[in-house]
Amino acid sequence: MGDPVATVAELIRGVRGARTQAAERELVQRECARIRGALRAGGPRTGTSNLTKLLYVHLLGYPAHFGQMECFRHLASSQFSEKRIGYLGAALLLDERQDTHLLLTNSIKNDLSHPSPCVQGLALGCLGCLGSPGMCRDLAGEVQRLAGGAPGPVRRKAVACAVHIVRKVPELSDVFVPVCDQLLEQRSHGLLHGALLLITEMCERNPEALRHFRKAVPRVVEILRSLEGSGYSPEHSIMGVSDPFLQVRALRLLRVLGQGEEEISEGLSDALAQVATSTEATHNAGSAVLYEAALTITGVRAPPGLRVLAVNILGRFLLSKDRNIRSVALTSLTRLVAAGRGSLQRHRATVLACLHDPDPSVHRLALVTAANVRTVTQELLGFLGSCPPAMKPSCASGLLLAAERFAPDKRWHIDTMLQVLTMAGSSVPDDAISRLIQLIGGARELHPYIVRRLYGALACDISQQPLVQVATWCIGEYGDLLLDGGGGGEEVEPAQVEEGQVLALLERVLQSHVSLPPTRALALTALMKLSTRLRGDVDRIRRIVSVFSSCHDVELQQRAVEYDALFRKHDHLRASLLEKMPPVEPPDPGAEPAAEDAGAESVAPGSGPPHDGPQVADLLDLLGGAPAAPPAAPAAASLLDLLADVTSGAPPIPPLPVWEGAGLRLDFAFQRPPGDPALLLVTAQASRTQPGAATGFLLQAAVPKSLQVELEPPSGTTVPGPDGPPQTQRLRVWNPHRVPLRMRLRLAFTPPAGPPVQETLEINNFPLATWQ
Repeated sequence: MGDPVATVAELIRGVRGARTQAAERELVQRECARIRGALRAGGPRTGTSNLTKLLYVHLLGYPAHFGQMECFRHLASSQFSEKRIGYLGAALLLDERQDTHLLLTNSIKNDLSHPSPCVQGLALGCLGCLGSPGMCRDLAGEVQRLAGGAPGPVRRKAVACAVHIVRKVPELSDVFVPVCDQLLEQRSHGLLHGALLLITEMCERNPEALRHFRKAVPRVVEILRSLEGSGYSPEHSIMGVSDPFLQVRALRLLRVLGQGEEEISEGLSDALAQVATSTEATHNAGSAVLYEAALTITGVRAPPGLRVLAVNILGRFLLSKDRNIRSVALTSLTRLVAAGRGSLQRHRATVLACLHDPDPSVHRLALVTAANVRTVTQELLGFLGSCPPAMKPSCASGLLLAAERFAPDKRWHIDTMLQVLTMAGSSVPDDAISRLIQLIGGARELHPYIVRRLYGALACDISQQPLVQVATWCIGEYGDLLLDGGGGGEEVEPAQVEEGQVLALLERVLQSHVSLPPTRALALTALMKLSTRLRGDVDRIRRIVSVFSSCHDVELQQRAVEYDALFRKHDHLRASLLEKMPPVEPPDPGAEPAAEDAGAESVAPGSGPPHDGPQVADLLDLLGGAPAAPPAAPAAASLLDLLADVTSGAPPIPPLPVWEGAGLRLDFAFQRPPGDPALLLVTAQASRTQPGAATGFLLQAAVPKSLQVELEPPSGTTVPGPDGPPQTQRLRVWNPHRVPLRMRLRLAFTPPAGPPVQETLEINNFPLATWQ
C-alpha cells in the first residue's frame, strides 16, 4: 500500500482493499499529496488521470478543492475528452458561490459558440447545474439562440437550461417568449416536453408571460387531444398510455393558464373530460395522468359534473392497494374539503377506513359535515386514542375545528372538547384552552353539569395539563355549584361534595411535580375565588396562599404575595374583586378581532415562541435604530388595578388597509385600552383574495427608537382561502411620548402557485387616533 497509485482503477482497488478507515484515510492522503505535487509540476500527460482520481476522492467525502484550477485548465483544452472531465470536475468541485465564476462564465460562453454539438451540450449541462443569477444574465442570449435553432439534442438541452435560467432569474422570462412560441409548433416529443415545462415555469413566475401564453391554450389542448388519438408514434407509449409524461406536462400547464379564467375553463371541459374518461388507472402511468387531470379540473372553473368526476377519480385512488396512491389521493381530497365539495361525502366510509391503515402517512383526512358530525367524531376520537404520538397534534386540531364548526349544540361541543383534551393531553393546540373556557363561560345553563364533570375528571387524573387548567379555572368560577346535590345531569352522579375535598384537590394540583407554572397559577387563583364562594375554610385558603409567598417561581410568588396582601389589607374588597367573570359573548364576524384576542390572552397560559433575533435586528436596522428592550410590566398600585374589568368608552379607530398583492390582503385593526394611554393594540389580519391557501406566513415589525413594539404569537402560519377565517397576529405598541406612529414591516409567505413572496413595507399613514 506504500507504492504510489498510477491509475484510477488502482486507487479504487486500494480503497476497497483497505481493512480499516485509518488505512483508507492514509492511502487517500498520500495520493492527494502526490496529486498536489503533480499539479504543481504541470505534467501534461497525467493531468486528466489526476483530476479523475480527485473526483473519486471527492465522492468518498475527502477534501479535493485544490483541484478547482485544474478543472479550468481542462475546460480550455481543445480535446473533447479533457473538456468532458473538466466540466464534470466543475460540476462537482464548484458551486454558484465560488469566486471563480467569471472564469467559468467565459469558458461556457466560448463553448456555447463551439462548432461541435457535443461541446455545446457539455457547456449547457454545466450552466444548468451551476448557473448563478449573474451567469444566467450573462449567458441568457446564447441559450436563447441555441434553443431557437440548434440541432435536436443541443436544442433540447438548451430548453432545459432555459428552465434553470427562468427559475433563477424570473425577469428573464421575456427573453424566451419567442422561442416558446416556436417550440409549441414542433412535433418532437422531446422539444414539446421542454417547451411545456418552460412555459409553465414562466407563467408561474411572470404575470406578463401568463397573459401572453393564455392565447396558446388551444394549441396545448390540441397537443393533449393528439396524445389521446393516433397522432403520435407508439414508441412513446407506457403501459398503453400515450406519452404520460407529456400529458402530465400539458395538464399542469392548462391548470396554470386556466386558473381564475372562466372563459378558458369552459374551453377545457371537453379535453379534460376526454382524458378523465379514456385513461385507465391500472398502472402508475395511467394513475399519474388521471391524478393530474383531477387536479386540473379542481384548479380551474370546471362545470359541476366534471368536478364530481374528479372527486370520483380521487375516490377510486382510495381503494388502491398502493399506499403511495392512497396518500396522494387523501392529500388532494384535503384541499377539496377546504373548498366545501359536497360530492366528497360519498367517499366518507372509505376515508374513515384509512384511519385503520398501519401506514401513518394516510391518517390525514376525515369528511365532516353537520349531518354526520356525531358519527365521524366518534370514529376520530377512537383513532385519537390509538394513533402514534406524531399524529396526535393534527388529529386533535382537526377534531376541535370540526366540533367548533359543526357542533349541533353547546353541550355536545363542550363534551367533545373535553374528550379531546383528555385523550390528546399536551398535543392540543395552544388556543384550545382559551376557546373552551370562552365556550363554558357562555353556557350558563350547563355550569352545574360542566363543573361536576371536570371535578370528577380532575380527581381521577391531574397529569393532563390542558384539562387540569380548564378544570381549575372552572372550579374557581363555579365551585359553589359543587356543593349542591343536583344539577349535574343524568350522566354525572349527583353525589355531595365537601368543601374540604375541593380545597384538597386544588392543593394537590399546586403541590404536584407534574403541574406546570401556568397550571399552578390558575389553581392559586381558583383557591382565592373559592374563598368568596365557599362558606368556610377561608383560613385554610389563607395558609395555602401564604406558603407560596416564598415560592421559587417568580410569577407564582408574585400572585401569592398580592393575594396575601388582599387578605390582610383589603379584605373588604375581596368579595367584589373576585366576582364571577361575565359570560364572554361570541365575536361578531364583522367586528374587529382585537377584543377576542384580548380575551384569549387573559385565559391562555404559557408564552409564545421566541422571536427570530437576527431577522428582527435586520428589520430594525432599516429604521436606523437598534432593537429596544421590551417594556417592563407596570407595577400595580393595588390589586384592584389587576383584577378590574377594563371597559372602553372611546370611539372606535378605523381600520387601515396595509398591503395587497399576490392574492393576499393585510389589514390593521386598532384598539386603545383606557387603562394605559401609551399602549396601542394592533391586530394584523391576513386574508386571501384568490383561491388557495398561502403557507409559511411570517410578519415582522420594527419601530423607531422612541417607540417600542412587541409581537405576540400568530394564530397560525397558513392563510386559508377566501372562505376561511383570516390569520391574525397581535402587535403591542408603546408610545409614551405620543409621537407620530411609524412602522416598518417585513412580510413573507408562499402562495399556492408561484415563488415565495417577501415584501418590506413602511407605514406612515396611521390614523391620528392611534397616537394622539
